[in-house]
Amino acid sequence: METLTAETRSPFDLDRPDAYARWREMKLTGQPTRLEELFVEIRDPRRLSAAEHSAILERCRQANMAIYTSTTDEDPDKDIIRTLGEQFGLHRLDHNRGADEDAITSLKIQSGATHTGYIPYTDRPIAWHTDGYYNDADHQIHGLVLHCVHPAASGGENALFDHEIAYILLRDRNPDHILALMHPEAMTIPANRVDGRELRPAQAGPVFSVHSDGHLHMRYTDRKRNILWRDDPMTAEAVTALKDILHCHSPYQFQGRLEAGWGLICNNILHTRTRFEDGENPRLLYRARYYDRIAGV
Repeated sequence: METLTAETRSPFDLDRPDAYARWREMKLTGQPTRLEELFVEIRDPRRLSAAEHSAILERCRQANMAIYTSTTDEDPDKDIIRTLGEQFGLHRLDHNRGADEDAITSLKIQSGATHTGYIPYTDRPIAWHTDGYYNDADHQIHGLVLHCVHPAASGGENALFDHEIAYILLRDRNPDHILALMHPEAMTIPANRVDGRELRPAQAGPVFSVHSDGHLHMRYTDRKRNILWRDDPMTAEAVTALKDILHCHSPYQFQGRLEAGWGLICNNILHTRTRFEDGENPRLLYRARYYDRIAGV
């Protein structure tokens, strides 16, 4: 799929339906509809061959995501996720509260003070979301890499959904839905307070926005509590329509589980996680969030 250039009229401008129609046709042509179409078998994620790199990039251009599969990872460590990201222009890591000192997060069941109360560090399911939806406007997450060290004994599956496809399905229903969700105060995440201390102020912002490089960005969470939607009928209708799209079966939604040595690289697409149960080897994934977008996509 072609990337947008400065000379290209933005297909996300609601006053340019012709540009949207061209982009929509291009986006949907050859769009994968099976999880296996996202797979790229690789030898070593630290040192991709030219062919492996090209195959991953091709899938990211088509669907904003790729899943790499590897069975030769004898010494899993965080160098895997860091060096893989660097090969795709991902450098600026998000130092979020739950991350380790190196800004890469160990996703596992944790009960320490820093992680208590945060669902990603439990075995509970996680609803549709994009990462970092509570970040401020200057620290939005555009790139995401997950690497599986140990899967759960059961459960822990992910649903994956390209946010550009969600945009198309919503805009095709009613362009006014897009207009509502592009409002700068469409979605507000209340301040995060622990023991009376504010760890993060309230963050308001749009669901859909267009980045300075012309690409579509999405910040979203399907959470039902601790979220404030702009109080007007147009926003309420748009949110209802978006939730309907997310919770209805679509050939563009994928469901699967990362196995040991497998990973996901994406432009912060919509995703979920099912409940899981640990076995002898507890579930462990490394996660890296980036302010960068995958280069060349």
